[in-house]
Amino acid sequence: MSLTDINIYTLKQVRFKRRRYDFEGCRITCPLACYATLEFILDLKSEPVEKFGIIALNVKNEINGIHIICSGSINHTIIEPREVFMAAMMNNASAIIAFHNHPSGDPSPSNDDIQLTQRLKDAGAILGIQLIDHMITGNGKYTSLKEIGKV
Repeated sequence: MSLTDINIYTLKQVRFKRRRYDFEGCRITCPLACYATLEFILDLKSEPVEKFGIIALNVKNEINGIHIICSGSINHTIIEPREVFMAAMMNNASAIIAFHNHPSGDPSPSNDDIQLTQRLKDAGAILGIQLIDHMITGNGKYTSLKEIGKV
């Protein structure tokens, strides 16, 4: 009988940083609250490149975690739904809010942004993790794809 090599893996979450924030019981109830939270914690308006991430939420829409999934170039990032939902599942999220910044300062969504939002919505429906919104920030402003009917 011949032997076969089998790889055994353990998936571990690595914490990038940890700070204490008084968000206990704080719920994300509207796009403005989401934007204010992102600016308070991440200050995306000062980033020179696009950064894409998610806010992982529990069943009460309270923050479980914030993940930067990808850093890109000055005007582009490449996002795969599997990376997004892997982070969501590591936080036991029941819902997510996707976000990214536009270093140009214009938070208007591109066609790629709208297509990505739809892919994330479809993938989340399969996994049972709802995409609540996709926020695009830039130069002190934001666009909520939920508010404009694209989520």
